[in-house]
Amino acid sequence: MKILIIEDDNSLRELMQKALADEHHIVEAVANAKSAMMKADIYDYDCILLDIMLPDGNGLDVLRQLKASRKQAGVIIISAKDSLDDKVTGLDLGADDYLTKPFHIAELSARVKSLFRRKQQNGEHFIECGNVKIVPDTRQVLVDGKPIELLKKEFDILQFFMTRPQRAISKSALAEAVWGDYIDQADNYDFVYAQMKNLRKRLAETNASLEIKTVHGYGYKLEVQ
Repeated sequence: MKILIIEDDNSLRELMQKALADEHHIVEAVANAKSAMMKADIYDYDCILLDIMLPDGNGLDVLRQLKASRKQAGVIIISAKDSLDDKVTGLDLGADDYLTKPFHIAELSARVKSLFRRKQQNGEHFIECGNVKIVPDTRQVLVDGKPIELLKKEFDILQFFMTRPQRAISKSALAEAVWGDYIDQADNYDFVYAQMKNLRKRLAETNASLEIKTVHGYGYKLEVQ
């Protein structure tokens, strides 16, 4: 999952970023509303962790702008305020959840996983296409019920496509989702091609009923055979 943290407390922001990155998420972080909107305008995220009290504005205003621009990211509001009005306003504006400071990192992780299950896994703990099933929490991959081994990025690519079956995905969108904004520093997509080649080979070797096909001049599409 690709996550954007919007939090002005440096220590908390760094703690959240490290904890979520350790769980294999792609995590980017900013400290103010202006940087948040710049990121959200350029990139797509699965989840945004949004502090209400920001040094240059109110997080609820950021939420309004996100919804006005029809961004599809799930939003979890994080705030020291334990006010019913703030919770109601945030949820009415389209936030998916609300977490009050102070909180345990384990609870944050659980809320993020729960959001992902609701948004992309139909509430289930697994994603299934054809004869392939993946369990994001444990990063397990099963083909016809038998476990197979994938490298970290191979799993990330497969998960990305399995939550978007039959959809044409551009090379840039795939790279951004799996590698984050570090992709901006890359000269080409050779590393994407290499990981894609390995994943396709692994799926073929295990008789998976999934095939990631090339959409010439654009990117790729996952098809179920």
